[in-house]
Amino acid sequence: MPLRAATSVAPCLLVYAPRERARELARTAFPRRRCRVVVARAQEEFALTLRSELVDGAIVDIGGSGEETWRVAALAREFPSAPFFGVAPLRAIDGPGLARCASLEFADLLVEGVDDEAARALLAPRLFTARFAAALDEPPPPLGLDAALQRDAWRAIVAHAGRAVRTSTLATMLGVTREHLSRAFAAAGAPNLKRVIDLVRLLAAAELAKNPGHDVRDIAKILGFASSSHLSSTAQRIVGTKPVSLSRLRTVDLVGRFVRGRGRSRG
Repeated sequence: MPLRAATSVAPCLLVYAPRERARELARTAFPRRRCRVVVARAQEEFALTLRSELVDGAIVDIGGSGEETWRVAALAREFPSAPFFGVAPLRAIDGPGLARCASLEFADLLVEGVDDEAARALLAPRLFTARFAAALDEPPPPLGLDAALQRDAWRAIVAHAGRAVRTSTLATMLGVTREHLSRAFAAAGAPNLKRVIDLVRLLAAAELAKNPGHDVRDIAKILGFASSSHLSSTAQRIVGTKPVSLSRLRTVDLVGRFVRGRGRSRG
């Protein structure tokens, strides 16, 4: 069943660019209709955004590098779920900076005047939302989501990369009523739709929990849980574990826990 609306969510790109040239590259490559670009002016603002929003990727201008630039760049190791990309004019004097980016495990470097036109194509597949959706494009077999509508709904859910999504929104995207979608999704013993939405949110939470820079309160805020207690109660109900344990569990482990009696509401 074809979707009536795009299932993808506009990614969030965080930019630290003291030079206007680098800011313009980011705005041109990622226009508003395709991406939400957040420009941070200082390390504190940059770090706060990483702890409060689902950042898909980060661009750091190293062309005019100073100590503030490298304090920002060092956050790449604290938040590996968001790939960091450097921007530089690639002059001879930029060599040490490029080596420093490599040591901080930057995903790639954009060269001003060379990669401008290709920047979006280079970055887009590597952003968090795109990677998350691609990795989970096929629903795990234990969930038993074999019907076309179930699989379309699953892909619409994972396209949100753990962000909260309403069943009514999914129904609109799939061109059916909310009641029909909920009933058809849970047919033949498959899990309830709302529980699968919560499962996907916890799969995203598990990925974010691997970031040294995130704590449970950050993850709850980023993924739209009402509080860290709400995240905790959801994790207990859906996968039978505490949020602090999510980072140690693989997707297959979480799905396995989910299918053992937690896929359908009781009563």
